[in-house]
Amino acid sequence: MRENTDDYRSLFLTGVPMMDVRAPIEFAKGAFPEVVNQPLMDDEERRKVGTCYKEHGQAAAIALGHKLVNGELKEARVAAWKAFVEANPNGYLYCFRGGLRSQLVQQWLAEAGVQYPRIIGGYKAMRRFLIDSLEETVRDCPLRLVAGLTGTGKTEIIAALDNSLDLEGHAHHRGSSFGRHATPQPGQIDFENRLAIEALKVRAQGASVLVLEDEGRMVGSRTVPLELFRAMQDAPLVWLDDTLENRVTRILEDYVIDMRAEFAEQHAHAEDPELAFQAFSQYLQGSLLRIRKRLGGERFQELDELMRQALDSQQRSGNVQAHRGWIEGLLRDYYDPMYAYQREAKEERVVFAGDKEAVIGYLSETGRQ
Repeated sequence: MRENTDDYRSLFLTGVPMMDVRAPIEFAKGAFPEVVNQPLMDDEERRKVGTCYKEHGQAAAIALGHKLVNGELKEARVAAWKAFVEANPNGYLYCFRGGLRSQLVQQWLAEAGVQYPRIIGGYKAMRRFLIDSLEETVRDCPLRLVAGLTGTGKTEIIAALDNSLDLEGHAHHRGSSFGRHATPQPGQIDFENRLAIEALKVRAQGASVLVLEDEGRMVGSRTVPLELFRAMQDAPLVWLDDTLENRVTRILEDYVIDMRAEFAEQHAHAEDPELAFQAFSQYLQGSLLRIRKRLGGERFQELDELMRQALDSQQRSGNVQAHRGWIEGLLRDYYDPMYAYQREAKEERVVFAGDKEAVIGYLSETGRQ
């Protein structure tokens, strides 16, 4: 049998398969990417055992656990664990602290003829490791932030570099009033875990500088970890430039074409084929409504009417080009003045400015220094 392990760094760097035997409610509060939840106890069973532990102690709680998970139910859960083991012979299992639950799963698997290692310290220790490793990365690695007007393609810069951290990707949000996706954002802990794992991998590849997009503290409803956000406040900025026409085209692709496809996929099995387009329309109109006060009533009405006309044209003919009207107006009247103000306030931190190719070249060279 392979040994139990507490080499958390290796586990995350190599992407070893892991089976989480915590209850579903624990898993939902925070987990690691690609991990499979195969619980020893469901939420109600865990609640009963926890109450018993508080009132009568460990021995009574263990006895109750064996009573609750027995017979056919126990057989079904052992079968699920064995299926995971067979599919992932190089993996590991863990519970919250690497204690009783994971040891019991190991025992029941062994009784079924299967030897499988567990992670010492469990989820709690691995989570602590990721928090500490991200803070260490922030202390040790200088940052460079990609800034620029809306639609210049900052996310494309992040994707093109091998020494970058994708805040928006891990938060599953584009960081603006139109930034949400058809599917929900991950939980805060999941966001932090994914970000820390990416930072761990980037550093392991030898990166001496980390590149991120210039973001506020919140990315949608997710919060950038405090130590990282503090470091971002003083980091040098690299300003990305592009033409208004290209920016409108990029916004059209991201917020209209791609989002329409997301809602179509989400409603692929709906009985009413119009539901997807209705949801997409509500997304666009709701996003504009959220910045109504900052736009002002008159300009909001103008852009809202342009958007409604574009949606009507898209629904009737499939043509998306009419959306360029409200997109250009939104950039000119809302986003550009806001970003121009931010650029002025941060001017002394800007160390380079250029188009996509120039910025990628600069950051690639900086990352090798």
